[in-house]
Amino acid sequence: RHSPACAMLTHAARRPLLSLGGATLRSKTLAPLGVHGGRLAAAYPTTRNDSRDASSRAAAKFGQLAVDPLANSPSVQGAEYVMTQFDRLANWARKSSMWPMTFGLACCAVEMMHAAAARYDMDRFGILFRASPRQSDVMIVAGTLTNKMAPALRKVYDQMPEPRYVLSMGSCANGGGYYHYSYSVVRGCDRIVPVDIYVPGCPPTAEALIYGLLQLQKKINRERSALNWFQRHIQ
Repeated sequence: RHSPACAMLTHAARRPLLSLGGATLRSKTLAPLGVHGGRLAAAYPTTRNDSRDASSRAAAKFGQLAVDPLANSPSVQGAEYVMTQFDRLANWARKSSMWPMTFGLACCAVEMMHAAAARYDMDRFGILFRASPRQSDVMIVAGTLTNKMAPALRKVYDQMPEPRYVLSMGSCANGGGYYHYSYSVVRGCDRIVPVDIYVPGCPPTAEALIYGLLQLQKKINRERSALNWFQRHIQ
């Protein structure tokens, strides 16, 4: 007389085995998946040829995007290489000569002026303040933005030439800060203009502002505007 454990082992040994992609599984294991007996081969291909057939059937069922024969031609690849090198040159020039628009609104503007002074000297990174929006490509929003000042901020931003970037400096510019629940304060300058870099702090130090400008330089260096333009028009 066998013990219950031996009976379970004997029953498991009598259970038929199924081959599934090089692995051995029992029929009970596949039962919750709705696979029984002969339907296993239809649901799970066992050879590589069957897997290719299944993938081709799936592509035919859901449709396959047409591949442009000119996409991989040497002429197109050469043009993409030229556009990539042009992007690198343009990004190097843009990141090495950022001219911020001084838009100080509160106490954060003092730290912004501190960053431009002799101790930190932002000019060594090619960053030079400009008072005219038409000569600027970066706007540093430093301080609390009120509802009355929001239209002026947007107007100055619209006067800046493309490409233009915005750096939000301080908690008030980021999200309202200490005056978040005030009736007259905009809860973040990103509700008025698109923001590229956020510098936290109340107020942030001059080192934090310079670090944010360096992060903006990295973001500018990753842009591929000419290559994206070419790829949109080649399709």
